[in-house]
Amino acid sequence: MLQVLYIFIPMLAAIFVPFLYKSIKNIHTGWFVLAVPATLVVIYASYIAQVAKGGVFTAKLPWIPSLDISFVSYLDGLSLLFSLLITGIGSLVVLYSIFYLDKHKEKLHNFYVYLLLFMSAMLGVVQSDHLITLYFFWELTSISSFLLIGYWYNRDASRLGALKSMMITVGGGLMMLGGFVLLYLMGGTYSIRELIIMAPNLIDQPLFTWSLVLLLLGAFTKSAQFPFYIWLPDAMEAPTPVSAYLHSATMVKAGIYLVARFTPIFAASELWVWLVTGIGILTLFWGSFFAVKQTDLKGILAFSTVSQLGLIMSLLGASAVAFHANESVDTIKFAAFAAIFHLINHATFKGSLFMIAGIIDHETGTRDIRKLGGLMSIMPISFTVAAIGSLSMAGLPPFNGFLSKEMFLTAMLSLQKFELFGFDTWGVLFPIVAWIASIFTFIYSFYFVFRTFNGNYKPDQLPHKPHEAPIGMLVSPMLLAGLVVFIFFIPNFIGDTFVKPAVLAIQPFLYETPQDIDIQVAAWHGINPELLMTIGIIIIGVLLFVSLPKWQGMYQRFPKAFTLNNAYDKIMQGLDVGLNRLSRLYMTCSMRHYLLYMFSGIAIIVIGSLFVKNAFSLSFQGTAPIRPYEIILVVVLLIGTAITILAKSRLTAIIGLGSVGYTVALFFVIFNAPDLALTQLVIETISVALFLLAFYHLPKLGKREERMRFQLNRAVISIAVGVMVTLIALSAHSQKLIPTISKYYEETVYSLAGGGNIVNVILVDYRGFDTLFEITVLAIAGMAIFAMIKLRMNRKEKTHENK
Repeated sequence: MLQVLYIFIPMLAAIFVPFLYKSIKNIHTGWFVLAVPATLVVIYASYIAQVAKGGVFTAKLPWIPSLDISFVSYLDGLSLLFSLLITGIGSLVVLYSIFYLDKHKEKLHNFYVYLLLFMSAMLGVVQSDHLITLYFFWELTSISSFLLIGYWYNRDASRLGALKSMMITVGGGLMMLGGFVLLYLMGGTYSIRELIIMAPNLIDQPLFTWSLVLLLLGAFTKSAQFPFYIWLPDAMEAPTPVSAYLHSATMVKAGIYLVARFTPIFAASELWVWLVTGIGILTLFWGSFFAVKQTDLKGILAFSTVSQLGLIMSLLGASAVAFHANESVDTIKFAAFAAIFHLINHATFKGSLFMIAGIIDHETGTRDIRKLGGLMSIMPISFTVAAIGSLSMAGLPPFNGFLSKEMFLTAMLSLQKFELFGFDTWGVLFPIVAWIASIFTFIYSFYFVFRTFNGNYKPDQLPHKPHEAPIGMLVSPMLLAGLVVFIFFIPNFIGDTFVKPAVLAIQPFLYETPQDIDIQVAAWHGINPELLMTIGIIIIGVLLFVSLPKWQGMYQRFPKAFTLNNAYDKIMQGLDVGLNRLSRLYMTCSMRHYLLYMFSGIAIIVIGSLFVKNAFSLSFQGTAPIRPYEIILVVVLLIGTAITILAKSRLTAIIGLGSVGYTVALFFVIFNAPDLALTQLVIETISVALFLLAFYHLPKLGKREERMRFQLNRAVISIAVGVMVTLIALSAHSQKLIPTISKYYEETVYSLAGGGNIVNVILVDYRGFDTLFEITVLAIAGMAIFAMIKLRMNRKEKTHENK
């Protein structure tokens, strides 16, 4: 139970943040918030030793037992690693935000409530073993990230960026939910662990491919894969602590986690291998190529994040090949290891770089790289941290990015040796594209650090006089930069402790324990193709970087009309205009029109369903004979209805309506339902009295006679609704597709509900919520009427006083 509650600790802590913000103004609210992720880091760190040996921890908290929906926390190597990243990077981000966000100028209670809500959502995503609760937390990350990205809601760019991120990620989430439903239909369970066990039996089912595609749509939209990446650069309008958190360790990594977690289920599919690997390598190239075009520091980092996510995604796709690989391409087995290893490395160097970008913006007043330069001597600590992060991102030693980049090149080279799925022919494209993308990765890494800190100092173009950031703001990026170097020298400790247990979760059919994963990371493997590719990357990368001013202008030649952002804008504008026009067609402010739409729609759907499903049948077997006085009552009922509609006097109409109600009450008496008859009589009497009271205060009907023009469409709809009700009544009487529930009520009304009157028990117990809501609606309506009466009385009093 406690393991599940750990997920909700940040969410519960968020309740107290507004009170702390308002009551303790001398202390930055972030200091109180910092205790939450820091405590969780300690808690999750206590699981490391056992999980590193292959241990798994589960806990369950029932949520909706009737639908078999529970919060199930599943801590294995993969979920524990992500939980540590979420809370560990979260702690550093909160520490950084204390010095970045001014406690007097910013609405810190909003910021930290959103941040803690997002933290709980991410922990729920990576620990959920239940498909429905995973989806619940998944969409909660979209909502909370929307609030974080739009934190500075007075800026148009922040609002639009938040909207774009939510529209794309929530849309993908709905697709993912469809995939989850199909998985449940195939496997009969919501448990991811159970679905993994039955994975070999799922691939032959007709819904398998549909579930695969829908699930990947959710993963690709969240992890900013091509072509859905367009929301991520716009999300840079968020405060830098948000950018550092969402795009280094959490939001965008949720899609990576989803693919990693479901790889054991879908890896046997050729479509999965090609889509994940292909889209990943395309995203890597696209992001790295367009990162060089950007002039905003956070824009460069946003596109670099897109490219790095593509790299990890392509490695996860390559890891699926291991389920089919023979011994000749055994090297492909460590693709999953390389993916997880680079995921850790990316969190360290990208988190530090985002924080440095925020520091530069904070201390100089701009993120425009064209206005920056010559800051090395002014901000030496920031330069050192930026250089470490950038060189690691470029894949140079002695930094951790070099190790995972080499493993990435090895995995791409191994793909062309795979003889299934056409990789032995088309597979040669993967190392080529990877190598070209790595060159652009090298360029944008150097572009970020050296164009900012080297070159000419331009004080006249800077809004503020630059200076080194306070030590409190530098602590978090310095710690992350230290990890960048530290991991390079102890990669196997990181591999044995964190990476191998996560790989076991991705490839459970290949290994039984983490110790079975015989992979050792080393900086030197001799002269091999990977080393030669790296040397080529460095040489060509340096040449292109030096000559960047000569060819960077080519980006301006790309027509904006053909960009994905422009396509998104056009779609949104088209939807806005088109839906407005559509709504104006049917929103006519006429109740008569609305009733026409509703009745015609209901009639078409119901009558069509009856005949399409062959559900209509007519049988008079077992019916009682119609007695003369029943015919008389029907005639009275029809006359009363006609009088109500055609009456020219309100009093006549009320009398006609009352006769209808009392006639129905007589039918209840004849059919031996005295309680219903009594209820009907009471209600009808009160209704008639209220109608008379209300109409007494209204002006009399005019003497002028108005002829209503006959309208065929209304006549057709009226007849169709009548036919529909008649058909439903006859069909319900003539056939019983399912057993009647009345028998259940008869058997349980006393034993379960403790009542003797079956009607009362149904209303109060079996339909208790329905009755409660009806009472609530009446109460709300009563309060509204009382308020209107009071308002009218107050106006009369004021008018009297004025006179």
